[in-house]
Amino acid sequence: MKGYLKREDDFTTRRVHIADLSDAELKERFWQLAEEAVAPLLDMAKTHTTPSVERSVLLRMGFSSIEAQPIVNGVMERGLMGKGAGHVVYRIAKEKNISVRQAGLEMIDGKHWDDAVEIFKGGQK
Repeated sequence: MKGYLKREDDFTTRRVHIADLSDAELKERFWQLAEEAVAPLLDMAKTHTTPSVERSVLLRMGFSSIEAQPIVNGVMERGLMGKGAGHVVYRIAKEKNISVRQAGLEMIDGKHWDDAVEIFKGGQK
């Protein structure tokens, strides 16, 4: 074929380090490498989020998009984004013995933010 580069076949040299492995050992090696490749993604997913993801969580908790936005903004302003907006609202509801919806609506009105900061930054998790 004109215009295509031909790849040198180096399969035999690249497979030397696994040539003596059984099928079971190859399968085990594959899953070990797959776990190594995915581990950084899982770590990142546990510690990083976005406003869009947090709004989505709040939507699934029953808040409207108009209600979710100020909650996410409040969470970001207070450095609680890593805790998750839904988690923050849930913990306030639990601490105040009120519904999740009531907690979120009260947070939109400016209530409970000092409590949220204390819960998450004051040592309680």
